[in-house]
Amino acid sequence: MHNGEISKFIENNFLHFNAAALVDAAKGYAAHINAGGKMMITLAGAMSTAELGKTLSEMISSGKVDIITCTGANLEEDIFNLVAHNHYKRVPNYRDLSPTDEAELLRQGYNRVTDTCIPEEEAMRKIEHLVFDLWKAADSKNERRLPHEFLYELIKSGVLKEHYEIDPKDSWIVAACEKNIPLIVPGWEDSTLGNIFAAHCIRGALKPTTIRSGIEYMTMLAGWYKQNSTGQGLGFFQIGGGIAGDFPICVVPMLVQDLKEKDTPLWTYFCQISDSTTSYGSYSGAVPNEKITWGKLSEQTPRFIIESDATIVAPLIFAYVLDW
Repeated sequence: MHNGEISKFIENNFLHFNAAALVDAAKGYAAHINAGGKMMITLAGAMSTAELGKTLSEMISSGKVDIITCTGANLEEDIFNLVAHNHYKRVPNYRDLSPTDEAELLRQGYNRVTDTCIPEEEAMRKIEHLVFDLWKAADSKNERRLPHEFLYELIKSGVLKEHYEIDPKDSWIVAACEKNIPLIVPGWEDSTLGNIFAAHCIRGALKPTTIRSGIEYMTMLAGWYKQNSTGQGLGFFQIGGGIAGDFPICVVPMLVQDLKEKDTPLWTYFCQISDSTTSYGSYSGAVPNEKITWGKLSEQTPRFIIESDATIVAPLIFAYVLDW
């Protein structure tokens, strides 16, 4: 029994169905970490715009997250929220919007994610102007960096501090930067900053090679996995599906099957929060057992799936692990 008020409420009331799966997954996460295991968290969807940083940052600062894989959108949207939070627009009646209403939001410079509109000028363009200087400096010296390394550099430089509109302790990327944990960002090109970088390449202002590729993320992850999967091993906590989950979990079968490193440990904990319809034809909707056939999980790996809304479930699991 945990002592935190939220934890006690969860244990006393979340007793069946998806609620019980939440408790089992949270207990499994805590047990894995307490036994000396390490944990990867993967972020799909729009979790940064959903302000998951309010709990995820504390998980990182408390040493309960060792590596994060995220989409390019989640990487940048945490930074956007950090510097432009006061300019975001909430649209609680988003289900009632007409195409004309949507066009009006665009005209006003807002890009909508469900009930939340990101302000293009105050968020996207502000960060573009700041990070472009770093891209250009590296480009001119023929230096190459991974996408997240430029944002880490931006945070460490201190130039963002005058623009902060939330407490930086609520930013997960600030916490990750402070702990210097590795980030994996597959498909970064599919993001606002990725599109902006491509536009500068088309203009001739930057070289595409200045940003290191997803293949280089995989090679980096392979080395990191081998160094950190000993003992209790490495767990996999997946929020949503898509490339943020599928890319990093494949490092194990790559090491075993393609590099013939047969002694590579499999992932030793697995949990997915998903509202995808269960389906063996999609990655996001596949049940965890399917991953056994792909050499990612073993028969003994604790496996959990919570079919619910990650914006509700993930903060509750993090609160339980933190014993709030």
